[in-house]
Amino acid sequence: MNRAEQASDAKHPDEVVVEVVGCATNDAHAVFSALRESFASDRAADDVPTEVAGASATVWTATVDVSELRAEAAPRPLSAPVTVDLQGGYWAVARLRESLAHAFAVRIVGTAAGDQEQEVQLQLESR
Repeated sequence: MNRAEQASDAKHPDEVVVEVVGCATNDAHAVFSALRESFASDRAADDVPTEVAGASATVWTATVDVSELRAEAAPRPLSAPVTVDLQGGYWAVARLRESLAHAFAVRIVGTAAGDQEQEVQLQLESR
């Protein structure tokens, strides 16, 4: 399938919703920085995650457009494993996951498949 077919195919949207769950703010920032290095995102470079007071885990989100790869992200250190949830079309989620593998060690820990979208839970660690 060529790029024009992917762009027009409703089964392969170019946006992926990314959730970074319950980790240190510097680790969430490392993940979002790696994504921004590779793709356009709705999170600005100066949009650094901040901790929210409360009893539940903090979830930071971004929407990433994977239609154009800017560059492969450089490896980044993490202080602990980070859980990342991806939701989007099959092609877009796979492309984003492959890009993250340049910056982190990536392990798939769960998936849920739909007709046109999927959800994938990843665990990221320092390379």
